[in-house]
Amino acid sequence: MFTFHKNRRNALVLPLWLLVPCLISCFWFIRTWSRDLPKQPPTISVRPREDSARLERRETETTFSLDTDNDGIPDVAELSSFTDRENFRRSLAGIAEMQFYRISDQWNPEQRDCAGLVRFAWREALRRHDRTWFQRMGPGYEGLVVDAKAFRLEQSLLGEKLFRTDFGSYKDTDLSEAKFSEFADARTLKSFNTKFISRDRRMAQPGDLIFYHQPWVQKFPYHVMIFVGESRLAAAPARDWVVYHTGASATDPGVVKKVELSVLDQHPNKRWRPVESNPNFLGFYRLKILD
Repeated sequence: MFTFHKNRRNALVLPLWLLVPCLISCFWFIRTWSRDLPKQPPTISVRPREDSARLERRETETTFSLDTDNDGIPDVAELSSFTDRENFRRSLAGIAEMQFYRISDQWNPEQRDCAGLVRFAWREALRRHDRTWFQRMGPGYEGLVVDAKAFRLEQSLLGEKLFRTDFGSYKDTDLSEAKFSEFADARTLKSFNTKFISRDRRMAQPGDLIFYHQPWVQKFPYHVMIFVGESRLAAAPARDWVVYHTGASATDPGVVKKVELSVLDQHPNKRWRPVESNPNFLGFYRLKILD
């Protein structure tokens, strides 16, 4: 009996020992076979690759459409840093003041009026002031201008069309709808490109604009001056200088004048006095790109 059970156990164990090598062989064959199969790439959704220029342009256009303060000027056209704002003020005031001493040939004679002086000084203040610029403008500008490094007119998406011509916040369609222009008269500068600061001269900073309104003058009822403040070209210690163009007519091309506000206070024609009691004096306004 004992011999029978022993033989039976041996009969069961023997197949198990034979099965183990077979299982190992099968496992090795399956692993080798699967390793030799062609690899399939993982299923991942991949966006079409954009070239760098297109991607940069798309990101720029997205940024360009932002108008955080809803003033009608896109954020990328505003001077965001304190240093750039101060450099621009200094440059605009210096360029405008220089026209009193020697008018640059770069200022188109057909655009020489009060608003034309603002446009010219504004545009030139935003350019790159390299050797070519100084040669083109003529002598006397060294020390008067400093670059606004974060903004270059030559690289701006607005280009030469610096001046807004309509109300409203900035929209992507504004350029195609001609809501920006290379030209702006005094009324356009006041209404769409500046914001009111005060009628108190103590609140004025260099580069601010001074507006007057003469409602009985039908063609050009608005007049604009540029507040310079302390002059870098005059020896006088005054800190309230302004410059302006008198305007042109069919018989008179007009001139650029430079005068102190304290002198204008005594102007024989009361409508030109920059005092709060004068209803024709609208006050001091600041360019929106400085806001």
